[in-house]
Amino acid sequence: MIPLKDLSTKAPDSLDKNESKARIEAIKSELLELQNLLIANSNKSILVILQGMDASGKDGIIRDVFTGLNPTNCSISSFKKPTELEMKHDFLWRIHQVAPAKGEIKVFNRSHYEDVIIQKVHQWVDESVIEQRYKQINDFETLLEENGTKIIKCYLHVSPEKQLERLTERKENLEEHYKHNDNDWVERTFWDSYMEAYEMAFQKCNSIPWNIVSADNGWYKSLVIAELLLKSLKDMNMQYPNL
Repeated sequence: MIPLKDLSTKAPDSLDKNESKARIEAIKSELLELQNLLIANSNKSILVILQGMDASGKDGIIRDVFTGLNPTNCSISSFKKPTELEMKHDFLWRIHQVAPAKGEIKVFNRSHYEDVIIQKVHQWVDESVIEQRYKQINDFETLLEENGTKIIKCYLHVSPEKQLERLTERKENLEEHYKHNDNDWVERTFWDSYMEAYEMAFQKCNSIPWNIVSADNGWYKSLVIAELLLKSLKDMNMQYPNL
């Protein structure tokens, strides 16, 4: 595994922004047609996992790529601090309840990986518990895939400089104020620890490979995710079922 600090956070110089945006729109038309096939067959599903630091652009991807799909069979689940009820169960309990049904595309805005990332950074649980959770995550993802769910795991690789720019905009731009969270600035001070925690998660939970997506350019990360989703749906080789 190449250290995150050695991986670019920027779009390749060879790509044109306007052409890439046009490509995203073209892909969305293909995605809608393939989603219809997914619904018609209802024997497989897609789970897109979006992980990344605050302001890495998870919401932007959801807006750019998944708007326009049939909302009946495409939904988003976000995971914040566990509720009192969720704390009384194992950490995967709340995750499994919203895993995609057959025929569905599901997006996780953050995911079960929070329970081995932020917990590790702040040392809220013992290291032995973290190690156990790596195994449980691998088993859980294997279970989903063996039951017809294609999992696309994406880490949005944003630079600390770009994160600072985006967090500052949330404070200074009225239209961005609703996104501001004081705690995002606190968590930013643990940047190096977060990078180490993510690198360990990539190493320990890689039976389903991670996609490290350069996230400083919003249009580029959306293009990469759209291409990944398109390929996954095409690889299912679906046909409309007969009567």
